[in-house]
Amino acid sequence: MTTESSPANPLALLEGFPIHVCLPVQWGDQDAFGHVNNTVYLRWFETARIAYSDHVGLLQVDQSQRLAPILAAISCNYRRQIKFPDTVWVGARVSKVGRTSLTMQHRVVSERQRLIAAEGDSVVVTFDYQSQKPVPIPQELRNALVQIEGRRLDHETQPA
Repeated sequence: MTTESSPANPLALLEGFPIHVCLPVQWGDQDAFGHVNNTVYLRWFETARIAYSDHVGLLQVDQSQRLAPILAAISCNYRRQIKFPDTVWVGARVSKVGRTSLTMQHRVVSERQRLIAAEGDSVVVTFDYQSQKPVPIPQELRNALVQIEGRRLDHETQPA
């Protein structure tokens, strides 16, 4: 039994996340303990992160110069178990932008439970694969981030 109130629409728990994807929980996502394995949440984060990245053009930063994103860090805080059958909604938003990196926040919402199941962060670096070094985030990408987020994204800006 939980004391948290569950909204009628699970998408209400993704308010402030401009990108969200809907994913069915697969039988094979479960482990021997009968719940979704911890690594699956990271895959769900990846799916939302890629959808967000594609939307803002991060995946096409500059292929001619071999510039592309690279994942530098990821974390996940598990709040509740998810079991088959279920559907999850996974949100992605940018919480911080630095000179060569951005921090994304992710949230997993169980449609069946209508509750937040996990939250996490990932750090994505704009990277020159030829020189093997981080490079500054291009201005056109910064502009796209501001447009999708609907707010300024300075070095330490956090979403409300």
